[in-house]
Amino acid sequence: MGLSTSATAQELTIVNPPKLGDPTSKGYSTAVIIPANTRLAYVSGQGGFDSTGGLSPDFATQVAQAYANLGTALEGIGAKPDQVAKLTVYVVNHDMSKLGVLTQNVMAMFGSKLPAQTLISVPKLAIDPMLFEVEAVVVLD
Repeated sequence: MGLSTSATAQELTIVNPPKLGDPTSKGYSTAVIIPANTRLAYVSGQGGFDSTGGLSPDFATQVAQAYANLGTALEGIGAKPDQVAKLTVYVVNHDMSKLGVLTQNVMAMFGSKLPAQTLISVPKLAIDPMLFEVEAVVVLD
């Protein structure tokens, strides 16, 4: 088929067509195929708020906390990171200087089982001090 694919224990198939290059160093996969007859969960956007409602003004701190919050949300629905098929991340006033932080955090959470991902630059989020938000589509079974 000319495709680079791999499957996880949950039967997600990662597809990175060679003609599109290897996106894994940037922290995502080109496409993820979910198995037939599976249930999906949609995890609402997780910001960088800590358990007390505090929000650091630092972008890197917010990103790390948002991914920790996503991990907690996954645990809450009985899922693990390798069940995430798709991420959408929202970055306030994105520029290339932020890519390293984003890639580092997604790689730390997902390792080699990188979900499909879309990054959207926005002028602001729901609460003014928020600089980052991540939402996920998760395969449950």
